[in-house]
Amino acid sequence: MPHYHKLGKIPHKRHTQFRKPNGELYSEQLVSTEGFSDTYSLTYHNYPPTHVIKIDESWSVAPEVAVEKNMQHRSLMGFKVRPEDDYLKSRKPVMINDDLHIHMASPKESMKDYFFKNSSADEMIFVHQGEGTLKTMYGKIDFAYGDHLSIPRGVPYQLEFKTNDNWLMIVESFSPIRFPEKYVNRAGQLMEHSPYCERDIREPRELETFDEKGDFLVLIKKNDMIYPYHYGSHPFDVVGWDGYHYPYAFSIHDFEPITGRIHQPPPVHQTFEAHNFVMCAFVPRKYDYHPQSIPAPYNHSNVDSDEVLYYVDGDFMSRKNVEKGMFTLHPIGIPHGPHPGAVEKSIGKEGTEELAVMIDTFRPLKLTKQAMEIEDPDYYKSWMED
Repeated sequence: MPHYHKLGKIPHKRHTQFRKPNGELYSEQLVSTEGFSDTYSLTYHNYPPTHVIKIDESWSVAPEVAVEKNMQHRSLMGFKVRPEDDYLKSRKPVMINDDLHIHMASPKESMKDYFFKNSSADEMIFVHQGEGTLKTMYGKIDFAYGDHLSIPRGVPYQLEFKTNDNWLMIVESFSPIRFPEKYVNRAGQLMEHSPYCERDIREPRELETFDEKGDFLVLIKKNDMIYPYHYGSHPFDVVGWDGYHYPYAFSIHDFEPITGRIHQPPPVHQTFEAHNFVMCAFVPRKYDYHPQSIPAPYNHSNVDSDEVLYYVDGDFMSRKNVEKGMFTLHPIGIPHGPHPGAVEKSIGKEGTEELAVMIDTFRPLKLTKQAMEIEDPDYYKSWMED
């Protein structure tokens, strides 16, 4: 979980009088998880965050499942997803289960006329292409290629892009996304053997306070529905806050790979975890240094997890015909491994420049109609000898 952070003006003691220069009280808000029992932040607003002007008619954004029960290796060409001007319309779910939804998105324009809040899920947005600024009531975070943007549930945000050819891979998690327990000590600090540390975590650094009344549209996602709420004051009217519940950024380029004399298993590449899934980062690294090592991964069977690999950049020695933005899905129950010739070809290699994000889910994934539109239908045959 993030460490303690604060920005702006806050009172000396929580839940005490905190007044504006004109003598009026600021409005205190507790943003808490698991009721009042887990991480939280206290935010101080110019106006009560409860002033709803009206609520428009809601609409469904529920994914349409095409393959309910999958028992086939799949490959999806993520960069074939159709770009959209609008951020929310650009989010195309491709693989889902009851623990997470995986989306591909190519928004061309910044969010200008509305704010978005996911009240059902934490979001992890991986920035494959593009740059800009994540704006929230907690402050701003600049982002660029390779960044993971972690946005806890219940946080209204806007994405402001500097570019119009943006590509995002988005994970919606219906449980909290956390640092792996194996990396964290009893004090909540990332330990020495962790492949990243607090210095690599980028918290909000510039608190921009909007002292504005008017009509501000917040599109709230809950249970696959969008609820359009109109609020009477700007969602980013916070003058100060402190706590542990806030968005942050982590760059894949700051992940320090763990290597060894022989091939290391995927858990050494882990970045995040949640209920029933983990995320990993494969980054440029030195290969194994045993004199008889085989750098290519061995064939393996996932007996209790689906494995999704999202290819970002570089040369992948274990696969052929890899493209940027390509997903592979290797489901529970079927062995997979290097493509023919890759094992022998890897021997003697000193390193790799590959860049990828992996998601292992401990419940099977379903494929959506959008996934079928971008599938390579012959991928399962790719282990055949040429």
